Amino acid sequence: MTNINEFINIKIKLRDLNIGKRLPNDIYIHHSTILHLPLIIQQYESLARQIFDENYQSKLNQNLQFTLIKFNLNEPKISYLDYPNFDLDAHPALQQSTQINLELNNCEVRHYGENPPILHRKETFVCADYPLYETFSALTQAEEKLGLLANSRQIGHRQQWEKRLQQFRVRIEDHKLIEIKESAHQSPKIDRHKAAIVRRQMSRPVRSLFDADLLSQGMTFFDYGCGHGEDLKFVAQRGFQVDGWDPFYKPDGRPSGDCKPADVVNLGYVINVIENPAERREALVQAWELAQKILVVSAQVLIADGGNGHIAYGDGVITSRNTFQKYYDQEELKLYIDHVLGVDAIPVALGIYFVFRDESQAETFRASRFRSRATTPRIRLSVKRFEDYQELLQPLMAFLTERGRLPKKGELAAEAEICAEFKTLTRAFKVIEQATNTEDWQRITEQRQQDIQIYLALSHFAKRPRFSQLDETLQTDIKVLFGTYKEACLLSDRMLFSLGDMENLAAISQRSASRCAEKSPIGICSKKALVVHISALDALDPLLRLYEGCASRTVGRLENVTLVRFYLHEPKIAYIFCPDFDTNPHPRWQMMMQIGLQDLQVRYKEYDPDYAPVVHCKDRLVGKEYPLFDKFAKLSQQEEDWGLLDNWSEIQLWPGWQRTLREMGVEFKGHRLVWCSDADPYTQKIIKARIRNQQRQRQNLS
Repeated sequence: MTNINEFINIKIKLRDLNIGKRLPNDIYIHHSTILHLPLIIQQYESLARQIFDENYQSKLNQNLQFTLIKFNLNEPKISYLDYPNFDLDAHPALQQSTQINLELNNCEVRHYGENPPILHRKETFVCADYPLYETFSALTQAEEKLGLLANSRQIGHRQQWEKRLQQFRVRIEDHKLIEIKESAHQSPKIDRHKAAIVRRQMSRPVRSLFDADLLSQGMTFFDYGCGHGEDLKFVAQRGFQVDGWDPFYKPDGRPSGDCKPADVVNLGYVINVIENPAERREALVQAWELAQKILVVSAQVLIADGGNGHIAYGDGVITSRNTFQKYYDQEELKLYIDHVLGVDAIPVALGIYFVFRDESQAETFRASRFRSRATTPRIRLSVKRFEDYQELLQPLMAFLTERGRLPKKGELAAEAEICAEFKTLTRAFKVIEQATNTEDWQRITEQRQQDIQIYLALSHFAKRPRFSQLDETLQTDIKVLFGTYKEACLLSDRMLFSLGDMENLAAISQRSASRCAEKSPIGICSKKALVVHISALDALDPLLRLYEGCASRTVGRLENVTLVRFYLHEPKIAYIFCPDFDTNPHPRWQMMMQIGLQDLQVRYKEYDPDYAPVVHCKDRLVGKEYPLFDKFAKLSQQEEDWGLLDNWSEIQLWPGWQRTLREMGVEFKGHRLVWCSDADPYTQKIIKARIRNQQRQRQNLS
C-alpha cells in the first residue's frame, strides 16, 4: 500500500530520471534498467510485484511476465508489459499487460489481439551499455531519415506500421531497412520460419484438447510444424509420448517418410503461413495421414477489417517481417478443411477445428458440447432403507443425473452389487425416489431430452448422422428418451424452425430475466438484448440455448468468454470478455466478438477502458448456484438502496458511472459501498434517509 505523501516523492524522482522513454503521463523502462533506478523507485516497483505475487499469482496461474515497466506519473499505478520478442523483432508486439494499482491493491490483466501495439525507438527504453543499444539506435536513425517515424499517431499498431512500410516500399530484416524491388520474373523469398513465435504457455489449439479431455494417458502426440517446440515440451510434461517436425527448427525426417503416425496430430497455425497453395494443401493432407484418432487444425482468422498494412501476394499478404499470412474467415477455414480432407470439421474456438477419424467419436463430442450441467437431487426425507444403502446407490444416482434414464444391462459397473440387494435397478430407483423428489428426476430427464434435441437440431445444418453412426450410449439415450430416432429428429427440427420467430425469442428472454420468473431470474434484458454470464447458459430456455448453439457450432466461442449477448430483434450473438468479472465489483468489457447468424460474419472489437461498457448487477447475470452469487447479490441490494442504479442509461459506460459515483460521494471497498472521505454531508443525509425508507419497505413486504 502506498500513501499519497510517498507517491508525491516518488513522482518527483520519476520525473528526474534520465533513462527510459518519457510520455506526458508515463515513463517506460526496460527490465534491465531496474538496478539503475533510485532506491525509492526500486522499492516502489518491488512493492507492486509483491502485490501481484501475494494476491494474484495463484489466481491467474502464471508468473508476472514483462519486458517493459510503465510508471504512471498521475496515479500510483505500475504496468508490466510483455513483449516476448523484444531483442529479435525490430518492432515487437505487445502480448499482455498487467497493471498494479498500489493504492487499491488490485490487478488488471489485458491480452492483445490481431492488431496489437508495437514498439519503436527501442534504444530509448534501455541503457547505453545494453548489448543491442547500437543496433536499435542505427535502425531508428535509418527510419527517421526515411520519414517512417514522422507521424507517431499513425504507426502505433502492427497493421498501421505494416501499411506505412508498404507505402515506403521497404521491409525490415535483422534490424536493417531493405528496399523492396519488384521483379516480374522472380517470386519473393518468404522467411516462413520467422512466423514461429516463442511461447511461454501451451498454445490455444493444444490447450483445447486438454479442456475437452480428449488426450488420455497412453495416447501419442505429434506436432506437425512444431516451430520452437514449446507445445511438445508442455505435453510431454503431462506424461505423454510426443514427437514433432518442423522444416526449419526440427528438420530431421520428412513427415511423409520417417515420422510415425500418432493418436493426435496438431497442425497449429501452419496452413496460414505457407504461400504456395499446393504446399499448403499437402501439409494438411500429410498431417491428416499421420493422425490415427484426432487432427487439430488451427489458422489465423480475420476478426477485424482486413486489407490494412500488408503487401498483397497470391491469396494472402507479405508482412513487414517478410512472412506470409493468409487470413481466413471462420467459415472459409471450415470449408477448406472439409473440402481437402472430405470431412466435417468441428469448430472448437475461433480458428481452431477438431477432425475425428471415428464418426461415432465425432458425434459423441458434438453432443457433449451441448450437454448441460445437472445437479443430483437433494435428500429430502429420512428413509431408513435408503440411508442403509446410500453409498451403494450413489453410482446409480450419478448415472441417472448424467443420462436422465436408468442404465441398460452392462452400462453400470455397480449393477451386480445393487441388484444383489434390490433385485433390479428399477426397484433400487424406487427407494431413491422415496428419499428425494420425483419431480427433480423428471426435470433431469426433460433436461437430457432438451440437450439431445439441441444437438440434433444443430446437426441439421450439416449432414445429420445416421443412427448407426452414434455410439451405443447415445443410441440408448435416444431410444429411452424419445422412442425412435425419427421422433427425436422431428422434435428437434420443430425446435430449430421456431427460431425464426424473433418476437417469441424476445418474449422468452424477457421472461428469463423477469423477477417473476418461475425459476430464479437469469440475465439482464433490455429492449435490444439479453445478457447472461457464460456459466448460466445451461439454465436458459432450450430455444435460447439453441440460438447460441447456431453461432458456436460454426464459429466457436471467444476464448475466456465471460458474457453472452442475445440480440432480440436481429439474428446475432455476441461473446464478451471481462477479465476481472469475479474480483471487480463493476468490471468493464474488454473485447467483444459478434456473430451474424445469417451470414456468419464475425466482427471483433476491443474497447478503450476509459469508455467501455460497465457490468452492473452481476447476481442477475449468474445463477444462484454460482459460488459468488451471495456476495454479488448483497452489493446489488446495497446499490439499489443507495439509488446508484436509478438512472440506468447514465451508468452504462465508464465515464457516466464514474460521474455518478463522484456526485454521490461513494466508492467501493471490495464488493461493498462506502462513503468517500470528502462526501458532501447534505448528499449523505438524503441518501441515508432513502436507505432507511428502502429497508422499511422491504421489511413490510417480507
